[in-house]
Amino acid sequence: MKVYFAGSIRGGRQDVELYRKVIAVLKERHQVLTEHVGDLSLSTVEDKGDKAIYEQDTAWLRECDIVVAECTQVSLGVGYELAYAEAHGKEVHIFYRPQETQLSAMLSGNERFHIHRYADENEILAWARGLDEALTCVKVYKQSGLEVPVQTDISE
Repeated sequence: MKVYFAGSIRGGRQDVELYRKVIAVLKERHQVLTEHVGDLSLSTVEDKGDKAIYEQDTAWLRECDIVVAECTQVSLGVGYELAYAEAHGKEVHIFYRPQETQLSAMLSGNERFHIHRYADENEILAWARGLDEALTCVKVYKQSGLEVPVQTDISE
């Protein structure tokens, strides 16, 4: 499966080590199109021009099967990526630590987004390891006509 991982770049790199770990787990079983988001040496001012970045990222968003976004660090770019993914019918899973930030109502109020609250990195890493199983559950819910839960607390 092709995964688009979204995380803050220009909005702040405080969670880059977490991004790197999540991407590494996802790469064990999937193709991650945006590995660079977890690159510890990635500059907030990338060598590529803004237009090239936009064109590449939107192409990856159209190509991906699923979007996984870590949204604890506020980022306009990630918000745009999520809206773009929604407009293109992509399944979107958003993760954040509620003890550190309040998620925008534009995300938490959107019933098309799957929102996951977590307390520490072990919880998000466990979810990433079980991605295939999580997606199978969503598929079964949809096929059976049941409402898919869109907000989960994986810290319990």
